[in-house]
Amino acid sequence: MTVEKFTPNQTTTLSAPVKVLDADTAEKKRRVSGDARIGFVSLGCPKNLVDSERILTQLRTEGYNVVPTYNDADLVIVNTCGFIDAAVEESLDTIGEALKENGKVIVTGCLGVKEDEIREVHPNVLAITGPHAYETVVEQVHEHLPQPSHNPFVDLVPDHGVKLTPRHYAYLKISEGCNHRCTFCIIPSMRGDLVSKPVGEILDEAQRLKKAGVKELLVISQDTSAYGVDVKHRTGFWNGMPVKTHMQQLCEKLGEMGMWVRLHYVYPYPHVDNLIPLMNEGKVLPYLDIPFQHANKRILRLMKRPGSAERTLERIKAWREQCPELIIRSTFIVGFPGETEAEFEELLDFIRQAQLDRVGCFAYSEVDGAKANELPDPVPEDVKQDRLARFMQVQGEISAQRLRSRIGKEYLVVIDEVTSEGAVGRCFADAPEVDGVVHLNGVYDLNPGDQVWCEIIHSNEHDCWGVLVEEELAESVGE
Repeated sequence: MTVEKFTPNQTTTLSAPVKVLDADTAEKKRRVSGDARIGFVSLGCPKNLVDSERILTQLRTEGYNVVPTYNDADLVIVNTCGFIDAAVEESLDTIGEALKENGKVIVTGCLGVKEDEIREVHPNVLAITGPHAYETVVEQVHEHLPQPSHNPFVDLVPDHGVKLTPRHYAYLKISEGCNHRCTFCIIPSMRGDLVSKPVGEILDEAQRLKKAGVKELLVISQDTSAYGVDVKHRTGFWNGMPVKTHMQQLCEKLGEMGMWVRLHYVYPYPHVDNLIPLMNEGKVLPYLDIPFQHANKRILRLMKRPGSAERTLERIKAWREQCPELIIRSTFIVGFPGETEAEFEELLDFIRQAQLDRVGCFAYSEVDGAKANELPDPVPEDVKQDRLARFMQVQGEISAQRLRSRIGKEYLVVIDEVTSEGAVGRCFADAPEVDGVVHLNGVYDLNPGDQVWCEIIHSNEHDCWGVLVEEELAESVGE
């Protein structure tokens, strides 16, 4: 999960404020046109971001304008995160800021399931809903800000809808909810059990995104590997052809569209092994985001997580033998209730052997409603922080070594931005926001979405530096 610090210029799809000649003229024009303006704050993980995109798309379809500042908005929607205490605090702070700056606020998202908690702090919010309550949010907007006059032939919304990501990549959510009951997690209580989207709808959406210029799909859900389990992997249809509601078949079809396909939140089911050949064939990126969480069997049982260190190491070895370029990203929790020093050392030994490319680690913190709160022998906070520091030191050395192995090799890099120091992009090994980047210092004549070949000449624990190996822009993936 990524929780970013809120700043007002991150609240909408617009990169700059609406140009206004003078306030009086703008207000007169708004009254005549029946304009209705929405401010939007999206917090939390990419799954929340997709929910925000869907709400904004519907509002734009109905003629509402999306504006980048509180003062310009008639009403503000805050899509909250409630996964950990820090996210809850940020969500409550953001709601408070929106109320202070604007006064009219609708709250939705994961924290919305705790309406009493929100109203205790902010009793003046207009309405509250939980996650993926798209229709209800729009109905609440109608109630407090009537639908404006709208000419669908003038105010067009693109087929792919409103996107909150750069034009060249997009998140593709394939399901809602989760059937697991990990003791440290409260997501099922917020988002419910697994509900898979029809495979045809997913593939239609992917095709629309490609036509809109998207070159990289980031496949997300609460449990990507479980796609189709709730409908017993029934056969759907796309373009008149049968396609099973199954992760492997979905990836095969996505891989035929000529875009980078990157898999996130992959629970380590046995059938994940069948995805490795697709990666080796170039149909999907050789990149797996698998949250292992720990290595000790007893701690994993307390977490209600599957697997063991020995079997996981065997699978990682087999995956890399089939696909040597495979990048593995994972997350872990240290200081889980009852974790002993010996069990933590076992985790350190595991990451030394696993040699994972990208790793995030969190010191365990209680989340209101999580079963793990009831476990005995909580780890003292100073011990948790010490273990977190030791873990990251070991993983930092591993990451630095693995990135050094890229020096001298050539990679296709997609440009995400151009800064004062030069272009910044990513190769297949780097997911946006959560992984490192490739710096092309001194290179300015590129645009976001461009793809270039570069040679890696330097690296540190997180990032790489490269130089262009040819003058011409590389052909875009799929062209």
